[in-house]
Amino acid sequence: MDLETFFPGSGRLEPRAAFRTDAPSLDLNGTWRFRLSPTANVPEDFAGPDYDDSGWDDLPVPSHWVLHGHGAPAYTNVVYPIPVDPPRVPDENPTGDYRRAFDLPEGWTGGRLRFEGAESFARVWLNGHELGFSTGSRLPVEYDAGPYLRPGRNVLAVRVHQWSAATYLEDQDMWWLPGIFRDVTLTRSAADVFVRASYQDGRGTLSFDGPGTLSVPELGVENLEPGTEITLDVRPWTAETPHLYDAVVTCPGETVRLRVGFRTISIEDGVLLANGRPLLLKGVNRHEFHPEHGRAVPYETMREDVLLMKRHNVNAVRTSHYPPHPDFLDLCDELGLWVIDECDLETHGFGGFGWRGNPTDDPRYKDALLDRMRRMVERDKNHPSVIMWSLGNEAGVGRNLAVMADWTRERDPSRPLHYEGDWTCAHTDVYSRMYASHAEVEAIGRREEDPLDDPELDARRRQMPFLQCEYAHAMGNGPGGLAEYQELFERYPRLAGGFVWEWIDHGLTHPEHGYAYGGDYGEPVHDGNFVIDGLVFPDRTPSPGLIDLKKVFEPVTFEFGDGVVRVVNGHGFTDLSHLRFVATVQVEGETVAEHRLDVPAQGGECKLPGFPDRPGGERWLTVRAELAADEPWAPAGHEVAWGQALLTLHDPAPNDLLTAFTRTATASEATEPADAVPAATVPAATVPADGVPADGVEAGDGPRDGVGLRYGGGAGARDEVIAGDSAFDAATGRLIRLFGTDVEGPRLDLWRAPTDNDRADGLADKWHRLGLHRLTHRVDEITVGEELTVRTRVAPAATNLGMLATYRWTFDGGLRLVLDIEPEGAWRDPVARIGVTMTLPGAAVDRVTWFGPGPGEAYPDTGMSARVGRWSATVEELQTPYVRPQENGHRADVRWAELGGIRVSGEPMFGLTARRWSAAELAAARHRPDLVAGDRLHLHLDLAHQGIGTATCGPRPLPAYDLMARRTTLRLRFDRA
Repeated sequence: MDLETFFPGSGRLEPRAAFRTDAPSLDLNGTWRFRLSPTANVPEDFAGPDYDDSGWDDLPVPSHWVLHGHGAPAYTNVVYPIPVDPPRVPDENPTGDYRRAFDLPEGWTGGRLRFEGAESFARVWLNGHELGFSTGSRLPVEYDAGPYLRPGRNVLAVRVHQWSAATYLEDQDMWWLPGIFRDVTLTRSAADVFVRASYQDGRGTLSFDGPGTLSVPELGVENLEPGTEITLDVRPWTAETPHLYDAVVTCPGETVRLRVGFRTISIEDGVLLANGRPLLLKGVNRHEFHPEHGRAVPYETMREDVLLMKRHNVNAVRTSHYPPHPDFLDLCDELGLWVIDECDLETHGFGGFGWRGNPTDDPRYKDALLDRMRRMVERDKNHPSVIMWSLGNEAGVGRNLAVMADWTRERDPSRPLHYEGDWTCAHTDVYSRMYASHAEVEAIGRREEDPLDDPELDARRRQMPFLQCEYAHAMGNGPGGLAEYQELFERYPRLAGGFVWEWIDHGLTHPEHGYAYGGDYGEPVHDGNFVIDGLVFPDRTPSPGLIDLKKVFEPVTFEFGDGVVRVVNGHGFTDLSHLRFVATVQVEGETVAEHRLDVPAQGGECKLPGFPDRPGGERWLTVRAELAADEPWAPAGHEVAWGQALLTLHDPAPNDLLTAFTRTATASEATEPADAVPAATVPAATVPADGVPADGVEAGDGPRDGVGLRYGGGAGARDEVIAGDSAFDAATGRLIRLFGTDVEGPRLDLWRAPTDNDRADGLADKWHRLGLHRLTHRVDEITVGEELTVRTRVAPAATNLGMLATYRWTFDGGLRLVLDIEPEGAWRDPVARIGVTMTLPGAAVDRVTWFGPGPGEAYPDTGMSARVGRWSATVEELQTPYVRPQENGHRADVRWAELGGIRVSGEPMFGLTARRWSAAELAAARHRPDLVAGDRLHLHLDLAHQGIGTATCGPRPLPAYDLMARRTTLRLRFDRA
């Protein structure tokens, strides 16, 4: 039967370019009649124009029927949700029948029916006449409607099958969402145009193929004939300077309008060039996704995506793993993004069977694969933003790749070819990889990668640019390691950059879960929350990962020196004249001075003005680069880049800069071995673990302004160690009252609610097996003198590993804690955190104010976007709402924080996390609504955290960010706020 045919379609017209035209067209989007059947074996009588569909449902087009109450979505990453038996598919094949009646305008003759996208097999009838069928879900198809159109009422009928032989080509790590999900149009346009506009040495060349003549009024070009090439003075198109020229092609019966950009992509000595200059791709992978509409993404949402990318210093997009809606490429042309346009092809599920039967190497699928490549290239060939064609994704290797590549090179030799799945690069022009480690990327940058077995292919590949078509998997909390990757990309010219995976979390709006992921619809086979791996949340709120990426991708950097700042222009194709620079000095987070800087257009050294030497704390200089005027993608004042440096304190030469701010260095220093603890110099009283006072210590009230003991007081009363209006349980040495507030803790904590990366790295399992989530605390000795000393051993059951934790408390109106930590036993794996946890009454704390990096979360290998300042947020605002809850919200290198009338200070710094649920409750949650605020505030005050990494798909944290158990000290101070 046709569903099992290898052929891509029938009755279709030749593919052609997408463009604007004045030819009449009729928009057939809107409300259609719809019926869903569980199998494909349904009579075709519904296609008749007089068929009674009054009992059917209404369904919007474009849309996916499973998002409108007909069946349910399903998510898999690699595996197919049907038996792998190409070209056959199951009898249980959801089949959607569509009907749309429309009136033909008076005088209309001829025309084409154009479908921009339907998944996965669509057969079309017009007024009862079958026009044909097509596969290739994310690609347009046209049928000649002219012979079957009638004056007045016409009926268009479409049958869409979810599964077909083409399904085996569309295993693309996303929700399986069938239906007519892109636009449907009846058009009288029939033209096809291919404009070629290149740029070199300040001059552009222009020619075109197609009917009619080409005019570009702004360039004085009129009635250029097909095949004629002319040279012009033009402004080039780049992602930084996306200059477009309006072109008009006067064709028989219609006028076609295009926007032409002059640019040339080339490769020289292994370096990717645009217009003769090195091109560094700072990219993201973008699936089409909307939490309510799936892949039927509204135009306004597409535009917002591009604006968000531009505002976060993203300059490139890989259209993973299929051509996007054509409007998206128009936006990339207009606003400026480099694009790798990817063919609608992935056969990843065959990898689990050693690629046996892989369609990429099956000659019966040759026509289908070539058809998909042709339809993409012909549709998108006029877009200057498209700088490479990609043969597809994760489809193994095989003879059909050569067919696709050979045709594409002949049709369009101006763009390099990309494909990651064949590391020999036999059919490509760039060497592409996914998730190569930092060490391997550096080796490739040096051209010292492991050789291929074939010397000829190896020599060819070493002359290719290298890019990471996927890296830094943005799943959950993370990704870590962004800055280290970017440093390599910028150091080695062969490295052309890469594309972070991926742009958006594919969380579908769900009435119970907030956002759903794999398994939430009862799928028997699914890949869980692996589809929640984006830089923006489903509602397109930027995640901390995107905020970090903006910092890492900054096109301007700052180097501070004695009284000067050196501004380095990292743009590839423009100077700094579109930016203004502002220098601000803050003392303890409060602004004391602000000046505009006169920075040369090409960058360079800039003398800083004198700044006031105001006492009162740390004095930080921040220099910001902002847009000087409105740009199409952001308003004037939008911050593009920033840098920070710590100024000297109380120095007569106020411009002397001590250091540029590097948070990760501070974090690593925090785990250095502790200094020796001085011996007590005053007589001490000792209280054993059972709380009975030692000889010579009298019961009774101690001094209210010092440390003392109080015992007894009646039935049920417990003995306390008093420190002003704070108190400790005399039996455990644990703080129970802080400045009159009921508290529990602090006590040593080594665990965190695992992140997605912790799980993928195997650390979460190791922590669970070791028992870091169920530590026991044994008090060995309590000593009271001028300080309260509590010696404990902290360890999980079923192991001989432990931590000796000695708490030393002193009181001088406030409480000072020095916590000495010393591991016992052979701790072979990193621990999650080293710090203390305590709880306070939840009602006592609404807002937290702190001085240190902010405003967002930061971990040892993330948080590059955090800058030192004074910040304030509600407890709710401190939480990062990851779709699958996990460790989040940690503020690193905090100097002091105020919450609920209490001020906590680090000596010198600490990590801060405040939540209305415990780490155990956070770990148990699977969706956001599972987290319910309790009556306690859970406060974590940390010395250090384990790094995040990107192990969900990629390397684990770099060794520098592993938190190994060793002797160390945490120093904190508590005062009234």
